[in-house]
Amino acid sequence: MKILYVSSECRPFIKTGGLGDVAGSLPQKIKEIGEDIRVVLPLYSSIEKQYKDKMKFIKDIKVQLSWRSAYCGIFELEYENITYYFIDNEQYFKRNNIYGEYDDGERFAFFSKACLDILPNIDFLPDVINCNDWQTGLVPVYLKLNFYNNDFYRNIKTVFTIHNIAYQGIYNRDILENVFDINSFHFYNGTVENDGLINIMKAAIVLSDKVMTVSETYAQEIKTDYYGEGLNHILNIHADKLVGILNGIDFDYFNPETDEHIFKKYSVKTLENKVQNKKGLLKLCGLDSKKDVPVIGIISRLVSHKGLDLIEAVINEIASSDVKIIILGQGEWKYENMFINLEKEYPSKVSTHIAFSDDLAKKMYAGCDMLLMPSKSEPCGIAQMIAMRYGTVPIVRETGGLYDTVKPLIKENNTGNGFTFKNYNAHDMLHVIREACYIYTNEKDTWKDLMERCMTCDNSWNASAQKYLDIYKSLL
Repeated sequence: MKILYVSSECRPFIKTGGLGDVAGSLPQKIKEIGEDIRVVLPLYSSIEKQYKDKMKFIKDIKVQLSWRSAYCGIFELEYENITYYFIDNEQYFKRNNIYGEYDDGERFAFFSKACLDILPNIDFLPDVINCNDWQTGLVPVYLKLNFYNNDFYRNIKTVFTIHNIAYQGIYNRDILENVFDINSFHFYNGTVENDGLINIMKAAIVLSDKVMTVSETYAQEIKTDYYGEGLNHILNIHADKLVGILNGIDFDYFNPETDEHIFKKYSVKTLENKVQNKKGLLKLCGLDSKKDVPVIGIISRLVSHKGLDLIEAVINEIASSDVKIIILGQGEWKYENMFINLEKEYPSKVSTHIAFSDDLAKKMYAGCDMLLMPSKSEPCGIAQMIAMRYGTVPIVRETGGLYDTVKPLIKENNTGNGFTFKNYNAHDMLHVIREACYIYTNEKDTWKDLMERCMTCDNSWNASAQKYLDIYKSLL
């Protein structure tokens, strides 16, 4: 089978969040199974020179997008047994940011059209194209609306994966023809319209052959008013093609036995070495490690749906307890400022890092005792699975993939791999934090068993990659 995996980000080349991790690891696992899968992404100027120097220029073509005929350079890179194609256009991708630009709609419309235009030029005819989130949502739209009468493309099937339904690609109707090169007929018949606006995610849901999302629970949640972000009615109409498959993590990349970023390597058999990572982390963050108190990590984009208002409501109660808190992330000014001020108020207990840093993140996964994820919504969540891989116990709200991957500790049965709370309530969260801290401090054997169960959870891509393949094959 031939599969084209289309993504706006992909580790190790460019990554801002979980999509980058998925795009960097799922195709690798599918390739290991034996299928011909290739990945295409934009050639951002911020991709490191070490990768650019190894890219091979194939050719350049013109991509027609409404009245624009835009340059498109095609570069190829063989990396870890996968073929990657990079779409070059400095007007669109030589930017300081990969998202959040004023012309994101046009940038990713060009990218989506280019992903189809390059196929005859790279001599690759995929059976299935797997697109991810709204930035690539126009691929199935263009395939069905613009390429329908071209024999080369006639039998290609499309899968659209929703990683976060909150980000939909919403634009005013008046740019439909000039920016997106889509006839207004498809707005008025409802294909690309939602609530009077262009909605790229809605169009992708309608026109894709299969719609995926990143956990079984999230697939059910987004069909409701609370989680559906205004698209739940569309998802219910197309419920027969909606499937939830839990994300995995790359067990080779996230491996405390081999990780060069952490202070002391360890495994489930040498769990006593984890304490050296805790001491190293505390020293790095300027916190005292003389007294053994629980260290709670928060590794997150600092945005509202991550449940940070719950933390805000009880943060002083948490910080005044016998704990230390380390925060890593960037996002909304309100929450960045909240954690900066918290460090100023509790300098001996709190360390705040407003940044994205894989190095510090790995040191935190290895050095913290607990990872706090009180999300209002969490399609899958990667951080809790990485934390468990490193023996760091997750504290999560029961939503989306957090519910699917973290089961509450039941001491009587010696089961569970974390601490959970159901209601979106700050004091429910505070209760389970206190429970976790109590067990850490007073029941060392229980805590050690809990860490071992975390480390032996199989959150790899093994099972999930096969499920993706089964979906692809069902379309052929």
